[in-house]
Amino acid sequence: MTASGPYPCHPWRSGSVRVAHRLSVSRNDRYCAGGGGIAAAALLYVIASGAPGFDLARGFAANGYGEHSPGHYSLFVCLVTEVAMTMMFLFIIMGATHGKAPAGFAPLAIGLCLALIHLVSIPVTNTSVNPARSTGPALFVGGWALQQLWLFWVAPLIGGALGGVLYRWLSDEPSLSVTGDRD
Repeated sequence: MTASGPYPCHPWRSGSVRVAHRLSVSRNDRYCAGGGGIAAAALLYVIASGAPGFDLARGFAANGYGEHSPGHYSLFVCLVTEVAMTMMFLFIIMGATHGKAPAGFAPLAIGLCLALIHLVSIPVTNTSVNPARSTGPALFVGGWALQQLWLFWVAPLIGGALGGVLYRWLSDEPSLSVTGDRD
């Protein structure tokens, strides 16, 4: 696995891969950033704001809990959902990209897993499993979305770390790591 694989710009993926000892800190540090979610939200805003009746106050797919959860789920349920979904997503990513996994099937496994995650968690939180995905819409919505954003950073980071620990514990080669040139 290389640092230019599926991990750049996703702090939770990078962190869990570090926990699983498959990515070195020095090589990965230059890749971690959350600007992609903000740029994607800006593009979505430009497109969506052209629709008749567009109302940013309706949430703009921002993640939320309590009254801002699509199904009005509690903070605790939303925390458990985001941690569990992120943990399993990271476990699938690391398993699908393992050196002994069948070549060429990682995108299919990862994509199907992400589709299932969305089917399960959109009604609960609007699905985060990625702090960058949560930050972009929250910056546009403001108010409640920014106040609840902390959960959608904390839960994926915890879930990512747990996914890394679980992978390392169950993997037959947990100590393989990606190394690179030091700057």
